[in-house]
Amino acid sequence: MSFFESITKKSKLKAAIKQTAEARSSDGHTADQLFKKVYQDYAEVVANEPLIAEALYNWGLALLHQARTKSGEAAANLYQDAIAKFSFCLTIEPAYLGAALDGGVAYMELARVKAVEANDSLYERAKSYFEKANAIQAGSASYNVACIYGLRSEKEGCLNALEISKNKGYLPVVADIIADPDLDRVKHQDWFVDFMESLNKKPEAAVEVSEAVVKDAALNEKPEVVENPVVADTPIIEKVEVEDDSVEDAAAVAEPEVVEHNALVAEDAAVPEKTEVAAEADVVAEEIK
Repeated sequence: MSFFESITKKSKLKAAIKQTAEARSSDGHTADQLFKKVYQDYAEVVANEPLIAEALYNWGLALLHQARTKSGEAAANLYQDAIAKFSFCLTIEPAYLGAALDGGVAYMELARVKAVEANDSLYERAKSYFEKANAIQAGSASYNVACIYGLRSEKEGCLNALEISKNKGYLPVVADIIADPDLDRVKHQDWFVDFMESLNKKPEAAVEVSEAVVKDAALNEKPEVVENPVVADTPIIEKVEVEDDSVEDAAAVAEPEVVEHNALVAEDAAVPEKTEVAAEADVVAEEIK
């Protein structure tokens, strides 16, 4: 944070503290409005502090893990402390996905510790956190929402949330879904069985498609191998090279014979022919005379 931002936030903090005193001395609707404005100012003062938000999230996460090692009231107190840290983290960084997810998880686990009914406000608060997580990143907490609907045996809400989780790529593996106690009330219902069977069929369909693609590719590749063989170029080149070498060797052997033969013919034939023609010309010339 820059020096200017620090000064600005300090001024806003002082103004918020002053308004808090004013709100405390007011009554009814006026007091509520002042308190609401004060809370917004406090939120702006602590907002956009990534380091503080990260520290609060990890602090809450540590408390969440410790709570799982306890039971009864000790666990409940740790869960509530963790929720407070996640809540504060989201106040500073509203788009902090981890705080929204784990805040909802902490509420659900607190509800289990307290052994409340599925319609209890603790589950509603958990659902609120999960919906905030989905708003930050679509589908990231849809499976958790499905678990809450599952606890309530609400078919439409549960199935819709499961479908969203699957489509967005956040659905756990089949074994984990089957083992999840939050879905015990719906696991044997027809619609849930159908959904799980659809998950089991999907990989088989993918394998069939893959095999078909491979076969098509193989069929398409065969003509290419025959028409434009890569390997066939080598023997052709080798044959040409061998034939060229043979021709060169043959030419080298035959060349002296051809030259010598032509030379002999030229020397033996050319001179007599010229001599005979000259003799005949002399005879004709004498007869004319």
